[in-house]
Amino acid sequence: MKRQVETGACPCGGMDYAKCCGIYHAGAAADSAERLMRSRYSAYVLGLTGYLHATWHAGTRPALDELARDVGSKWLGLEVKRHEANGDHATVEFVARYKLDGRAHRLHEISRFVREDGQWFYLDGSFPERKTTT
Repeated sequence: MKRQVETGACPCGGMDYAKCCGIYHAGAAADSAERLMRSRYSAYVLGLTGYLHATWHAGTRPALDELARDVGSKWLGLEVKRHEANGDHATVEFVARYKLDGRAHRLHEISRFVREDGQWFYLDGSFPERKTTT
C-alpha cells in the first residue's frame, strides 16, 4: 500500500519531505550513499516499492513482488550511526525502529552501496551481533 506525504517532516528525519527524500522519489539521483539509504528508508515508510526496486543493484535485487511483502511494517524512526565512502563504494550503518503485528522491533544494519554511472545503488547489508553483557 502506497502512503502519501503531502507536507511536513520527512520520514527519514529531515525537516521537509519535498526538499529531502521527496526529490529522490521524484527522480533525482542521490548524491551520496547516505542520502540514498535515507530515501530508501522513507520509501519503505511510504510503500514505494518501485523506488526500492529501482535503487537496488541489479546483481542483488529481489523480485518486485518480494518487496511488496515487506511494506506491512509501521516504521517508527531512523538513526544513522555512520557513513563511510571510498570512491564508488560506501557503507552506511543505521538503526531503524518499526512495529510489526503490534510488536516493536529494531533493525541494525550495515549496508553496502556502489555507484555506477554516477548513480548510487544498494548492494546488500549485514546485521551486527548484539553485544551482551554478563
